Amino acid sequence: MDKYSFLNAAHTSFFAELYDKYLTNPDSVEPSWRAFFQGFDFGMESSLEDLGIDSGNTGTVILANGKQVEMPETLQKEFQVIRLIDGYRSRGHLFTKTNPVRERRKYEPTLDIANFGLSEADMDTIFDAGKILGIGSTSLKEIVAHLERIYCDSIGVEYMYIRTPERIQWIQDWLNVNDNHPNFNPEEKKAILRKLNEAVSFESFLHTKYVGQKRFSLEGGESLIPALDAIIEKAADSGVKQFVMGMAHRGRLNVLTNIFGKSPKDIFSEFDGKDYEETIFDGDVKYHLGWTSMRETDSGKMVNMNIAPNPSHLETVNAIVEGITRAKQDRDHTDNVSEVLPILVHGDAAFAAQGVVYEIIQMARLDGYATGGTIHIVVNNQIGFTTNYLDARSSTYCTDVGKVTLSPVLHVNADDAEAVVHASIFALEYRMRYKRDIFLDLLGYRKYGHNEGDEPKFTQPLLYKSISKHQNPRDIYAEKLIAEGIIDKDYVRNLEEEYKKNLEENLLDSRKIEKTRITPFMQDEWEGFGQVTEDTMLETMDTSYDLKKLTEIAKGITALPEGKKFLRKLERLVEARHKMYFEDNQLDWAMGELLAYGSLIEEGFDVRMTGQDVERGTFSHRHAVIKTEMHEEEVTLLNELGDNQNGKFHIYNSLLSEYAVMGFDYGYSMASPKTLTIWEAQFGDFSNGAQIIIDQYLSSAEDKWKLQNGLVLLLPHGYEGQGAEHSSARMERYLQLCAKDNMYVADVTTPANLFHLLRRQMKADYRKPLVVFTPKSLLRHPKVVSTKEEMANGSFQMVIDDAEAKAAKVKTLVFCTGKFYYDLLDKREELKRDDVALVRVEQLFPLPTGEMQNIIKKYKNADDIVWAQEEPRNMGAWGHLMMHFDEAKQFRVASRRFYGAPAAGSAVRSQRRHAQVLEYVFDKSKDNMLIR
Repeated sequence: MDKYSFLNAAHTSFFAELYDKYLTNPDSVEPSWRAFFQGFDFGMESSLEDLGIDSGNTGTVILANGKQVEMPETLQKEFQVIRLIDGYRSRGHLFTKTNPVRERRKYEPTLDIANFGLSEADMDTIFDAGKILGIGSTSLKEIVAHLERIYCDSIGVEYMYIRTPERIQWIQDWLNVNDNHPNFNPEEKKAILRKLNEAVSFESFLHTKYVGQKRFSLEGGESLIPALDAIIEKAADSGVKQFVMGMAHRGRLNVLTNIFGKSPKDIFSEFDGKDYEETIFDGDVKYHLGWTSMRETDSGKMVNMNIAPNPSHLETVNAIVEGITRAKQDRDHTDNVSEVLPILVHGDAAFAAQGVVYEIIQMARLDGYATGGTIHIVVNNQIGFTTNYLDARSSTYCTDVGKVTLSPVLHVNADDAEAVVHASIFALEYRMRYKRDIFLDLLGYRKYGHNEGDEPKFTQPLLYKSISKHQNPRDIYAEKLIAEGIIDKDYVRNLEEEYKKNLEENLLDSRKIEKTRITPFMQDEWEGFGQVTEDTMLETMDTSYDLKKLTEIAKGITALPEGKKFLRKLERLVEARHKMYFEDNQLDWAMGELLAYGSLIEEGFDVRMTGQDVERGTFSHRHAVIKTEMHEEEVTLLNELGDNQNGKFHIYNSLLSEYAVMGFDYGYSMASPKTLTIWEAQFGDFSNGAQIIIDQYLSSAEDKWKLQNGLVLLLPHGYEGQGAEHSSARMERYLQLCAKDNMYVADVTTPANLFHLLRRQMKADYRKPLVVFTPKSLLRHPKVVSTKEEMANGSFQMVIDDAEAKAAKVKTLVFCTGKFYYDLLDKREELKRDDVALVRVEQLFPLPTGEMQNIIKKYKNADDIVWAQEEPRNMGAWGHLMMHFDEAKQFRVASRRFYGAPAAGSAVRSQRRHAQVLEYVFDKSKDNMLIR
């Protein structure tokens, strides 16, 4: 009792501040006080009377050791008021006025003062707890009113789960200013009204001029426009130089026109459905297109604005935007990453349901993917197509995934334009200060159906009855400003007339233009790069590299730094690499790969590689990052090249994601064409998890959006008896997507060919995605070696002829690809067959048909031409060959039978099938269709 005997004498404000600190962060309080407060909390949550304790006029606190401490009633009441304050901070967002068209769900317990041990008799009592809120000692009535204004009006704030007291304090201080209500001057209010008018008028104009056409209007969420405008204006004043934005289709046309400055004339041309100027370009629907522009802010600052093109696959663009942002930061803003600001605009149903959202949020603080904080804005329609929000998620809010990174979430009534702008400014200031994500949930509605031809009353008759009578945000705000005497009734009418007059002029101009021209996205970054056709892609390119320089690179990557202790196995590995280059001249796959990176770095290119376990490599072959034994200090030899270090090597083990990570690196490559950007799958078939990126971006973006991209996919592929999930990279899926000039696909068999293939990606004056099926067992195969001279002097070989075969003797000509070549080679040596030629097709797309035809002519005595593959007949490259090489129709096919799974789970069965295919290659009497 003695330790706390001064409770009766000490000033209550001291205890109030200490208890508030405890509620925010218990560990920040001295242990004995923490025990005291825990006892008080226990007493509040478990009635003391139920414990048989008569507290009289004092509160009794039971400590963990069973001791009782008497607390004066006045102090007990102070603590109860602090718990009330904490209740508003933690749960006030559940009791806000944030839903403009629906009644809120009811939550229990409420914030009624009775739930905190207080009563009406306490309302006029003065409490020191008011000082915590910055309003000084004041009555409970005023404290409650203050809390209601901060936490339960048009903005609900979630933040008390944050574990950093300094951030919590900053948020509370920000909210306490003007009771979390805006205090805009008349000119700022007029600016908000102007942007609201643009948003509303643009949609109504399209609604009358293009009746029934899909536009995915913003009506019901128009306050997004002043929100974005405020963020951009304030951010520019805070030093932001570039904005990268991603959003789905709803409201996109409005944002393009009223935020990004895209001419309405261009949008009207797209509505009119005109053909495109370019014949090699197929285009996309208007609400998927990207845009790049320069914007001058009201303060005269010029900022670069980018909105990334996106497919209909919801939330996919998130990953692209983060990758673009990181590329811009790495290239031009390394000293201050905050100068590039990513903004992601989401739909509520998609944000709650799409897994890529979680993946992106998990990236936010990772070394390889951090972008200095993203502002997430959810345009919350409270409906997904026809699905009510109650059927669309299990969580309380669609934004609850944001709490994964302990990010603040603000829920705002989208009808309250000032509250929306106020919250947006908060979001910007938080991001700029802490370089962390923040989430804005704008609760509005969707005026029409999913698209303008849809009938929403079929599924939500009551909701849409309410919406049909609801004023738009502009008119609501205009009435407010009229009541305040800031504008008169004619002000809005004049604004609307002036804006629509401009739209009419643009519409007339657009109809004088016969064809639509699509402006390339981020064209400044792509200066000097041109679009090319398949013919150019098939041309041989000079990828040679000076042998003396190659030797200098080899010295750098085959010598560990002195004075550091490494695992003996790593020391032996590096020594072996030194020996293979400087003594044996037999370079393995890892050396070919690392030398390719080193040569490009010396030439001034950057290299970025990510994926699961890429630093060491899934099969322990790369060891691009080496760690010291005692302290796990990381050493990256490709960044220790001395005078040869003209570029940078960035390599990161990724989170266990394919979808978001591949999307991120696709975006990175989109914004950084002079960086060799690589994503490696742990096993090739793991890329299935990123199929949306492959379908919607990798294979089709150039046709849809004029986007070039040089992303490289390294996909381990090969049948080594590891079962269905670890054998095939599903090359047939990539090959089915190949058309005209959209990508490269390769399955190379030598370190030198890999070396030249990777160099070709950067040496070309155009960019195409490259899919490489990389080996597993060949990483250490004694025959899979190349000389330094083959790397220095050679070029990429699309087809590798059989150097040992004598054309006159050859009766069977075998075309194959990848690792299967070495199995065939071993079988030929076993059988001592000099009448069989083995020819490797190293590039599968564009298929080098001319070279293949020349080889067939060379082996004119061959009356048996075989396509041999280790994959089942319905997989691998055979179907692709049939589509792109007419001569293939006459080939004999050696493969496994048709199967649903790529490979057998039984190693014995897999080996038997493999052996039977090999036998059939060399003996056509062994009908391989009997293989089971």
